[in-house]
Amino acid sequence: MYKPTIGLEIHCELKTKTKMFCGCANDPEERHPNVNICPICTGHPGCLPTINKEAVRKVIKLGMALGADIPTVSKFDRKNYFYPDLPKAYQISQYDQPLVNGGVLKGIRLERVHLEEDTARIAHSSQLADYPKGEKPASLIDYNRSSMPLMELVTKPDVTSGEQAVAFAKELQLILRYLDISSADMEKGQMRVEANISVSKDEILGTKVEVKNLNSFRAVSDSIDFEIKRQIELLEKGEKVVQSTRGWDEKKKETVLQRLKEEAHDYRYFPEPDLPPLDLAHFDMDGIRDEIIELPQQKRERFMAEYGLNEEQANILADSMESADWFEHAVSEAKALNETINTQAIYNYFISDLRGLMKEAGVGLDAIKVDPFHFAKIIAFVTEGKLNSRLAKDILKEMFDTGSDPEEIMKAKGLDEALSAEAIQTAIEEIIAENPKALEDYKKGQVNVLQFLVGKVMGKLKGRANPAELIELFKKILG
Repeated sequence: MYKPTIGLEIHCELKTKTKMFCGCANDPEERHPNVNICPICTGHPGCLPTINKEAVRKVIKLGMALGADIPTVSKFDRKNYFYPDLPKAYQISQYDQPLVNGGVLKGIRLERVHLEEDTARIAHSSQLADYPKGEKPASLIDYNRSSMPLMELVTKPDVTSGEQAVAFAKELQLILRYLDISSADMEKGQMRVEANISVSKDEILGTKVEVKNLNSFRAVSDSIDFEIKRQIELLEKGEKVVQSTRGWDEKKKETVLQRLKEEAHDYRYFPEPDLPPLDLAHFDMDGIRDEIIELPQQKRERFMAEYGLNEEQANILADSMESADWFEHAVSEAKALNETINTQAIYNYFISDLRGLMKEAGVGLDAIKVDPFHFAKIIAFVTEGKLNSRLAKDILKEMFDTGSDPEEIMKAKGLDEALSAEAIQTAIEEIIAENPKALEDYKKGQVNVLQFLVGKVMGKLKGRANPAELIELFKKILG
């Protein structure tokens, strides 16, 4: 039986105003090439870099959140290699004295977290829809991304499957967003995963293969599982696994050879001569620690304990800090209106109904017209029997479209007047008189006909009665 051994390297672009070593804007959304550039980030000779303090603080914050060790001194190094997207022919990175050592996330131990500069972006003419026809093929370089602050997190080889790798990467993405360290949008290239994979039958590790630049969670899972299978098949045939770097072909659903893997010594690391070592004692560590808010797992556990949600429901809410905050605000408003309101009802209307309307309209919580207070009112009206579920959904839809107060909507529809017991009794008697066949069927033992009669009464009363109470009244009247 072969045992997979997998380590992850995850790169994330940090949310800072400026780049890692110069004053150019750090704007990943900029679509005009070579706008946010200067002699430093384009590698002009003689230009000296300056360390972005905010980028350092953000990496330290992540380390603290993951229970890692923060050393007293850190330094930057030169990682030497040539590639067209690297204008200096070296990358300023960190080698033996990173900003963060150790830590753990979802049971996976961390090796380190360090800072470096990102590379430029290469676009081949064959990939560009607006490249002039008839022009010679070319590779174009956009230096906007060059020298953006890039965090690299390296795990211990504790991962054993594609599924586990995805769970780790998703949790890291959430934490980065919660702490406002990175938007970590994989589709935009703000978070990229690389996996080092080997298989063996014993404690001696097999030959490692690195799969580079995985830009979706599905690609992470599929590429790891494919590579495990590929290596096992090679070994079963008596062939050797070659240490190499491979890419993921999404169309063919297989890894493809890119180059033979370099070792660390091939990069000829040495201390960056233009940057002094970082004395981290000059950083306000207590201030950074105070910025660490409730993390996703802590929020899940609290939601289950405080609101009685199950694990799946807590996961759904914690997957978006915005959704979790909006839900909590709605709970607070609802409890202030009526302490007996069931939190589960608030969750159901929020996830099933409100988010359903949002999905249909293609908008997020920041763009909707419904606020938590008005949303809470709807739940209170249902709890108090002023609205049934069907009417509540209809009014919520109108609130979503117009932003109106639910009480105003109910008033306009004539739903704000309280029903008297006499009005309900009269409606029941009228429905019985109008449906003699249903009455006859009921007396023959067809009790399901009650649902039909209740529906008729609800229609007559504009949905304002309580269906459960109506069933009991019918039973009492019909005997």
